[in-house]
Amino acid sequence: MSRTPQGQRASLDKQPHEVAAMFDGVAARYDLTNTVLSFGQDRFWRRATRAALGLRPGERVLDVGAGTGVSTEELAHSGAYAVGADLSLGMLHAGKRTRPEVPLLAGDALRLPFADASFDAVTISFALRNVNDTDAALRELARVTRPGGRLVVCEFSTPVNPAFRTVYLSYLMRSLPAVARTVSSNPDAYVYLAESIRAWPDQAALAARVGAAGWGRVAWRNLTGGVVALHRATRE
Repeated sequence: MSRTPQGQRASLDKQPHEVAAMFDGVAARYDLTNTVLSFGQDRFWRRATRAALGLRPGERVLDVGAGTGVSTEELAHSGAYAVGADLSLGMLHAGKRTRPEVPLLAGDALRLPFADASFDAVTISFALRNVNDTDAALRELARVTRPGGRLVVCEFSTPVNPAFRTVYLSYLMRSLPAVARTVSSNPDAYVYLAESIRAWPDQAALAARVGAAGWGRVAWRNLTGGVVALHRATRE
């Protein structure tokens, strides 16, 4: 998709250079925009992800798609050593300015720069949807996790109540891009956000894919009525 850096968004085939450029364009106000668009629920979702991982002091946890490191910082509150990785250099630079104490490095979810079984736990929040090969990313997360280690995927999902789902989809496709125009440095990116959420598999379909990628004991928990779901699993 050919646009200026300020107006770039990724297409749904999710080519890595498009996704990285799109997030470079929203990095400056990314955290603020997320808080506004989620009505402050983003903070609750980060805390729930940390709790679901069951981290203990001294453990090592990898946060893939960490962006500016706000999620990595939350994970570190457990006492575990948390390191974040992201494809977007713009997001990482923004994170280094605001959270210099958080370890952040460049990394592709399909080719993580870590040895096998390096981590006790791994997580990916609102980023698995942006990878162009979901199944390969889940296998790569399994590769860097020790046997018995844990995975939590925090991702937008499908609201379970039909009436609420109708209202939510209307907000997603109509209101969200309009709100983004008032707070985001790249409102076009939030058109992609809405489209990618709508195209994403529901809770059961994603659970099946997690299980097929080498993870066991797969379960999920809905947050905010299913707007977001936490998928939990254990490395076999």
